[in-house]
This record gives sequence, structure tokens and C-alpha cells, in this order.
Amino acid sequence: MIKGIIIVNNSGKPRLVKFYQNVFGEERQQSVIRRVFQQVSNRSDSFCNYLEGSIPEWGDNIKLIYRHYATLYFVFAVDAQESDLGILDLIQVFVEALDKQFENVCELDLIFHSDRVHYILDEIVMGGMVLETNINSILQAINDQERMHKQSIKNATAGKSDSVDAISTKLGASRSAW
Repeated sequence: MIKGIIIVNNSGKPRLVKFYQNVFGEERQQSVIRRVFQQVSNRSDSFCNYLEGSIPEWGDNIKLIYRHYATLYFVFAVDAQESDLGILDLIQVFVEALDKQFENVCELDLIFHSDRVHYILDEIVMGGMVLETNINSILQAINDQERMHKQSIKNATAGKSDSVDAISTKLGASRSAW
């Protein structure tokens, strides 16, 4: 199970943090982020992309699997049962989805479009479990969501409101398909 996903820049500033196993209190969350950053940033880029350790808030046998892209560390904290290569592939899918959504994703995209970044992440991982790894399915779901959002804004400014069923029909889906 995925315990948390942390994206930090080279200075240790968090750009996206999602905990799937509760870490209560802001101080404890900041402590986890600092501890994770220290562990991955102190390693040379020539080392392997995973390390085993202990994060007290999540217990023993936690693996930190990460990739370092330009100025960002993408870190997934997982339990011992998760496949290292599977999580590395998942990070690659997440970064590719971000790259296609933002056309050459950078740190500023994560800052100024955090809602869209969270939408993409929620299409891939929910509640610590992997939902989808097919890049085309992920992007299609995000595009459908954006289309529905634009349609609802258009309808709101025009003074009318479509039901969920009407919007789903326009997108080519029905409730029976859910």
C-alpha cells in the first residue's frame, strides 16, 4: 500500500503532499516531509532509486521509491509488499501524464495548477491503492472532467443547469456504464 506521495524541490520545499495513512498534526507532517527529503536528497543520482527505512509515523519496513527530475523529487512511501519496479513505473506514468497535460511540466505548473495535478494523481492513486496505469485512460478521464467543468461554467453563465445524466450523455457515457 502507498503510505504517502511527496513531491519536493531541490531545496526541500513541498510542492505536492498526499498522505494515505494519516499523519496527524502539521508539525508531524512537516517532520515526515523533512525526514523523507533528507533521506533522498543526500543520495547521489547514480544510486538506485529506492531505499528502505523507518518513518516512525508509518512504522518500520517502509520503502521510499523516488525519481529525481530536474528540480523535483517525486517520492512514494510504500510498505514492504509493493514492487519497487512497479512503483518506479507508476512514478513514470504520473510524470508522463503531467507532462502531456502541461506540455513540459515544471515546478511552477505544480504550484499554479495544483488542482489539476491533484485530479491527475486521483485518477492514478486513490486511498493508497493504484487505480489506473494506462496513460490514455488517465488523460481521457482528465479531459472529460475539464469538458464537463467548462460546460457547467457555460451553463451557469447562461442561467441554465444540466443534470449529471444530461452531461454524461453529452460525453458519451451513461450511469449504467459507471
